[in-house]
Amino acid sequence: MKKAMPSLTLEEVLNLCGMVAYCQESPSYLKRASTEKLREIFQKYATQDVNGELHMTSDDFVRGFLGQSYNEDSVKLLAGIADTSKDGLISFAEFQAFEGMLCTPDALYKTAFQLFDRNGNGSVTYSEFVDVFKKTDLHAKIPFKLDGPFIQLYFGKDRQRAISYVEFAQFLHDFHEECALEAFRMKDTSGSGFISALDFQDIMLNVKKHLLTGEVKDNLVAVTEGHKVSFPYFMAFNSLLNNMELIKRVYLSATANNRMEPVTKEVMLHSAQTMSQITPLEIDILFQLTSTINQTGRIVYGDLSNIAPEHYTKHITHRLAEIRAVESPADRSIWIQLLESSYRFTLGSVAGAVGATAVYPIDLVKTRMQNQRTGSFIGEVAYRNSWDCCKKVIRHEGFLGLYRGLVPQLLGVAPEKAIKLTVNDLVRDKLTDKQGQIPRWAEILAGACAGGSQVIFTNPLEIVKIRLQVAGEIAGGAKVRAWNVVRELGLFGLYKGARACLLRDVPFSAIYFPVYAHTKAAFAGYNHPMSLLAAGAISGIPAASLVTPADVIKTRLQVVARSGQTTYTGVLDAARKIMAEEGPRAFWKGTTARVFRSSPQFGVTLVTYELLQRMLYVDFGGSRPAGSDVAAAKQELTKVNPDHIGGYQAALPMLNGIETKFGLSLPRFSSNLKLPVKPQQQQQTQAS
Repeated sequence: MKKAMPSLTLEEVLNLCGMVAYCQESPSYLKRASTEKLREIFQKYATQDVNGELHMTSDDFVRGFLGQSYNEDSVKLLAGIADTSKDGLISFAEFQAFEGMLCTPDALYKTAFQLFDRNGNGSVTYSEFVDVFKKTDLHAKIPFKLDGPFIQLYFGKDRQRAISYVEFAQFLHDFHEECALEAFRMKDTSGSGFISALDFQDIMLNVKKHLLTGEVKDNLVAVTEGHKVSFPYFMAFNSLLNNMELIKRVYLSATANNRMEPVTKEVMLHSAQTMSQITPLEIDILFQLTSTINQTGRIVYGDLSNIAPEHYTKHITHRLAEIRAVESPADRSIWIQLLESSYRFTLGSVAGAVGATAVYPIDLVKTRMQNQRTGSFIGEVAYRNSWDCCKKVIRHEGFLGLYRGLVPQLLGVAPEKAIKLTVNDLVRDKLTDKQGQIPRWAEILAGACAGGSQVIFTNPLEIVKIRLQVAGEIAGGAKVRAWNVVRELGLFGLYKGARACLLRDVPFSAIYFPVYAHTKAAFAGYNHPMSLLAAGAISGIPAASLVTPADVIKTRLQVVARSGQTTYTGVLDAARKIMAEEGPRAFWKGTTARVFRSSPQFGVTLVTYELLQRMLYVDFGGSRPAGSDVAAAKQELTKVNPDHIGGYQAALPMLNGIETKFGLSLPRFSSNLKLPVKPQQQQQTQAS
């Protein structure tokens, strides 16, 4: 009888959101390539002419197009995945059909199925399975009994039954687990239910290698302390590595999505029992592993990431550039660190400009609302609310009036946002420990330093921008230009209201960056652009609203008071007069517009900043943004073939997935192969 589905907590919903975001970057959602572009690429690699039509040979497809150095038998097997007619050649129709299949949600299982479906009839027979399996490295290492009871359960006692795609998908999953059991039985010659630590290591390296990270691989014997390994321990160890994504959810549930909080075995065990079917033995092994690697009695989220098998879909990246500045973190000189800061500063400048442009009309409305004064000699208020202000700006100044003062804003916002992002990253890096953890106070300090550092750019920018924004309020007034404002104010005048600017920017960043880091972490795992945008926007709400009083004071100090309006001599003077003349509500003028401007602006800025770091990837040996699709210390940089478009972006990750998920690796050549050359290319080479 099936159990009723439990209700989801908020944390579980956030985790699921993170999973959905992750899946949206997976090959299940790759966009199909156009027929014209695919045909152009196909003709580039196809060398066989059949009745006037070009076809790819097995070598063309595997060694030429995919660039893989498999041996002859492996090449024929892999080419057979796309060659559905099984005639030894791949037509353009087959090439395009395989590209479409790679875009489907279950592409990995379909790819594996077509590898074993040698006849192309939509089912796999016992003989087809055996024929392919005997060519894998796994069979060479573990001679599995291919006529045993497990095989009979799927193919029948006489092994004459053919199994369909969905049945084969389940068979392939169960078969690899059965291989591990068979390997244990082979090592346990006495039938005692125990194997030696070295035999345990041998099985894991030969059968379960795809589950092992570098840290786990190096500590297989150490985690057993040299003792014999029982069968329950062996099963629990493999189950733990298979369920690391679930373990991560257990940890996040125990810490309320705080990835920095150390967790004891007792807390983790309690969370595991209330949320999943993780066994106490698996929790014991988890803490043995992390203690062996880090010599600590508690775990943090980073420890789980270090031992969790890397998912094959993480190899599907979309980068415009990949550069390795250092071979290892130990090579980080002072010049490399300066270069890293310059890199971040440049990307921050671009991100800041994009964010500012996206929300500039809201910023203009916010400024005019904050500068509007009541209870003064000047007369009636010009705008009833933010929407009324927006309509009147468009009516009297045109649509471009919403972008009055944008140019100086862009000139100033680029270095302003750049230095804020760079300083925050720099201070966080310095205060982060070797395990990649940073305390809460350090996050707040990093944000405060970022806010304080930006004032050198923010104040001149703000005062010029504000005077240009309010200039349009005076009908028929002389046109005000940015350079005229700068000349009128002079160097020291540009820093009028700097104290109020500090009063606003320091707490804003001290609130914003820690909230952003933890909100982003709540979307567990990989951060999709939409989850980054949501995290940035959500974090901007408390940060922007809570510092509005300081923003109002800054605006009043920086705007030139017109005839009859109150003037202010400083922060305290402005605060007293605003309170006396307009009441406490005046300090919250423009809060709505400020939140609607700052929240999306920082959301757009941060998502642009992090996506630029992903696309223009430079490994300086330092830290990477949390939730990035790259782990700088682990990820091997591979040159991406620009001809792998559409579904073919997932072709190599799918072949890797067959090896890493099912442990079915095919033999390769150890030396570099000479790739196939088209006849016309060969003629050109001979002529030259």
